[in-house]
Amino acid sequence: MDNATLRPVPRAVVAAYLGCALIWGTTWYAIRVSIVAYPTLIAVALRFAIAAAILLPLAARIRPWPRGPVWGWLALAGAFDASAYLLVYLGEERVPGAVAAVLYGTQPLILALLLTATRIERLTRRHMVGAVVSLCGVTVLFLDRLDVSAQQAAGVAMVTGSVVMATLYSMIIKQKASALPHLVTAAVFLTVTALLLGVVALIAPGRVPWPPPASPTLALLYLALVGTVGAFGLFFWLLNKVSLQVSSTLVFVFPLIALVTDALFEREIPLTARAYIGAAITLGGLAVSLRRR
Repeated sequence: MDNATLRPVPRAVVAAYLGCALIWGTTWYAIRVSIVAYPTLIAVALRFAIAAAILLPLAARIRPWPRGPVWGWLALAGAFDASAYLLVYLGEERVPGAVAAVLYGTQPLILALLLTATRIERLTRRHMVGAVVSLCGVTVLFLDRLDVSAQQAAGVAMVTGSVVMATLYSMIIKQKASALPHLVTAAVFLTVTALLLGVVALIAPGRVPWPPPASPTLALLYLALVGTVGAFGLFFWLLNKVSLQVSSTLVFVFPLIALVTDALFEREIPLTARAYIGAAITLGGLAVSLRRR
């Protein structure tokens, strides 16, 4: 190999990659901490309202902004995002964050299946094998949670539905809004999400606790400022510096960090040995699907 092939990776790229992995890998546990005191639907609405309030002024001076039908597509994508996060938060009332993170790691496979179904892309044999292996892992996770309680099994189903919603909005953003600046897309997209979640929170039972409890409030602010504004900013910058193949490997790291975080801090819904086996099988399927040829 020549020296050009072996150029070192810039430290800023490594820092952004590790930042995304550590932040998003810990948000699953932070969600469970926030909903200990805040009503679930209010917690998710506050998270996105704070994030949108910060992003909109930052994106206001950037051009171009959406035109014509793109507004409708972004609104639809925001609706899918709102549905996805509602299912995630409701699911995390029932299952540990590590289980949710592992299930979300199957998103690249679900995306490949949907792209094939819509004939946008062709599914390779490698993706097919990976999808089957990951499906087996998800089944093990589901059966493990079902043995614990039907409520936890419902949580697995909710998070899996959230993955489908997230995959749908990813397809819309990729197909309909790729020409827009990433910050503008994120600001509009997250604002729509915040508005829809706000409507749901207004009609939902419960209210914001007062005075705000320390740990759940810190978790909520962490999710809004770091887990949404900060992590998306790092990720969009990273996408301009590395290939999609490199950025897609983050789906391996999120569940591993979430598993370690839950092992250290989760006390209410501990994982069993079979849950760890299911997680390993699911990640193994992802390894088959995403590995280099």
